[in-house]
Amino acid sequence: MRYSAIVLFCVACLAHAAVAAAPLTASQLAVVVNDEEPSSVAIGAWYREARQVPEKNVVHVRIPRHPRRLSAEEFAPLRKQILWQLGPEIRAVLMVWTAPYAVECHSITSALTLGYDADQCGMGCNPGKQSPFFDNDNPPAGGDPRMLISMLLPTESLEQAKALIARGVAAHYFSFPAATAYYLNTSDRARSTRAQYFPPSGRVTTRELTIKTMNADVLEGAQDIMIYQTGLQRVSKLETLKFLPGALADHLTSAGGDLLGNFQMSSLRWLEAGATASYGAVSEPCNYWQKFPQPTVLLKHYLRGDTAIEAYWKSVAWPAQGVFIGEPLAAPYRR
Repeated sequence: MRYSAIVLFCVACLAHAAVAAAPLTASQLAVVVNDEEPSSVAIGAWYREARQVPEKNVVHVRIPRHPRRLSAEEFAPLRKQILWQLGPEIRAVLMVWTAPYAVECHSITSALTLGYDADQCGMGCNPGKQSPFFDNDNPPAGGDPRMLISMLLPTESLEQAKALIARGVAAHYFSFPAATAYYLNTSDRARSTRAQYFPPSGRVTTRELTIKTMNADVLEGAQDIMIYQTGLQRVSKLETLKFLPGALADHLTSAGGDLLGNFQMSSLRWLEAGATASYGAVSEPCNYWQKFPQPTVLLKHYLRGDTAIEAYWKSVAWPAQGVFIGEPLAAPYRR
């Protein structure tokens, strides 16, 4: 039996299984705002109110000039400043800005969570280092400053940020939706390396979820998306789609995490189209599937009730070069 089929079988049994780890809550989330960026301050305040994050969990930093990428020397004091202000209850960190999103070859989320590792920047096409969070129901406990998962909440548009936050909140307030997880095995073979882990088409009846694994380059007109994973430089027809509150979407390509670049499609396009969280590479990763969200692992943990930030972090084996973006506390399958 394929690994994906085994995982899907386990997912189908979720109605009879307890969630292994205590769920992440707003009281365990730190919100980091850049006081040099008015939109960061405004969106941070909006998020704190929407999610009822304790005011003591708000961290203030100053990053002038909106840089896309920081050097290791610039990042070190920033990381120290953030971690120094966190209480022992904190398990996750939300940075409220779009840029900076990279530290040398690392994403800023991996550099904050795991620390900057110069050895991984010698050759971007080398294998990465295993994450302690990968497919782990009992990740490192809070209080260890090296092990606080993190995410970016983009701030390029105040209205889009508010809509994104609203989608994350809305994911908690309806019964399991009739939803579909779409997996596209595209004609771009180099970017389809994780297709081997796409779950087989079928139903997860306990979660009202249909799984559709397709050989196609384009998904058009779907109105019930909870998960959408594909592999292309650019994904078309996003304007025809409807993403449900809490939806996750990402594409395997070299520069999706170059959020403000235009060489390939930025992962921000997923959020603008209506997804609630996404992921992309900030530096050339080559096409190791381990450097991108593993489909069956992501599906398993999200359907078990993990938040978006937890499910995404648990799905990437080698996360150094990938940035996690979106609304971290969305959890449409938590009950």
